[in-house]
Amino acid sequence: MIAYFESLLKTISSAIEGLDEMTFNQLVNDCVTTLNQGNKLVVSGLGKNVSICDKFVGSMVSLGLNACFLHTNSAIHGDMGVVKDGDLVIILTKSGETSESIYLTRLLQERKINLWLMTFEAESTLARAIKNKLIIHLEHEGDMWNIMPNNSTTLNLIILQALVMQIAEKQNLQLEDFKRNHPGGHIGEVLKGELSKI
Repeated sequence: MIAYFESLLKTISSAIEGLDEMTFNQLVNDCVTTLNQGNKLVVSGLGKNVSICDKFVGSMVSLGLNACFLHTNSAIHGDMGVVKDGDLVIILTKSGETSESIYLTRLLQERKINLWLMTFEAESTLARAIKNKLIIHLEHEGDMWNIMPNNSTTLNLIILQALVMQIAEKQNLQLEDFKRNHPGGHIGEVLKGELSKI
């Protein structure tokens, strides 16, 4: 069991170390610019990436930052209405070949938005179609067949959460900004005590 965890951590670490830092920083800056202009961030995904996108949006809105989720399937059935001119849209797809994501990309490219891609395949249809892209190099999914969305979804979560934290830092957000949106539960109680010390 320990050997599996050691292998898992090594795989995740290798993928993160392989990220292009300049590209990630550009994504951070583009997100900050989008928010400062009064627009929002939109994340779109399918399957297991849906919950990853939800976590990103949940973290953003808890900090008072404008973000929403666009399900790749539901998008073409009216949900594309959430995407406005000036928004930044991030499409998550492991293969870059998912037919629904390809179709949505073609539709989004007709709009005045900043389109980004997060994928694990540099040589794919969407990697060729989308100029702004963050390529994640993954050695193995960590399952018996190297096919389940296991390590890839974990990496998407880690990277998107890092994106939230970098945006928050660039926006110089304060603890009070978080407290305003999270008054309840144990976190709310902890924040009452922390802010009373300030």
